[in-house]
Amino acid sequence: MSTKKKRKLNTLTTNQLNLEFYNVPCYNLANFLLGKLLVRQINDEILKGRIVETECYLGGEDKASHSFGGRRTPGNEPMYMPPGTAYVYMTYGMYYCFNISSTEPGGAVLLRAIEPITNIEKMHELRLSKSKNSSKVFKAHELGNGPSKLCMIMDITKDNCNKVDMCTSELLWIEDDPNYDNNFETVVTSRIGIDSAGEEWAKKPLRFYIMGNKSVSRRDKMAESKFLEVPNQ
Repeated sequence: MSTKKKRKLNTLTTNQLNLEFYNVPCYNLANFLLGKLLVRQINDEILKGRIVETECYLGGEDKASHSFGGRRTPGNEPMYMPPGTAYVYMTYGMYYCFNISSTEPGGAVLLRAIEPITNIEKMHELRLSKSKNSSKVFKAHELGNGPSKLCMIMDITKDNCNKVDMCTSELLWIEDDPNYDNNFETVVTSRIGIDSAGEEWAKKPLRFYIMGNKSVSRRDKMAESKFLEVPNQ
């Protein structure tokens, strides 16, 4: 008789995305995640935010990836774990960024921005707890409009979420939203803050965001202009 333990399923929701969703190439996953709900349970509270901006890091030949050239360390191990594994790392010695592994060894998608949906008051509280100005009032679209801000308002750290299996976790997962209209335009543009990887990789169109969403971290008006062009009559 096999002694292998069965994976514990999340009993909190029926909309949680499973391995089949994540088990795709990084480029596809970065696009498929747009419009989905990122969900975080903190004690007895549920926070939800709509994913509106992503970046993909391909691993292998991608000079901006932590797994470039097949680099493998204890720190980037989640990038080589099964698709749907959370990879949380610290940047600038004080901020966290949150990624999700894809089907390629070393491939992962960075979540850059979310639009707060459920329990916005708690998100605001969490953001203030990380702010030097405890009396500052953030507008809803300012709360998660960046990769580190996203981690702040969802209380995602390396200690509590790194290596989490998002297919089964009851702490952090992604849901489909059957009531959301997915008929949106996706802006495809270059990634942010990776100039050190060289011009070729810095300019590759590997960032994706929902056109017109106010929670996007940085708009590319040139890339957006193609949606505004009037077709020839």
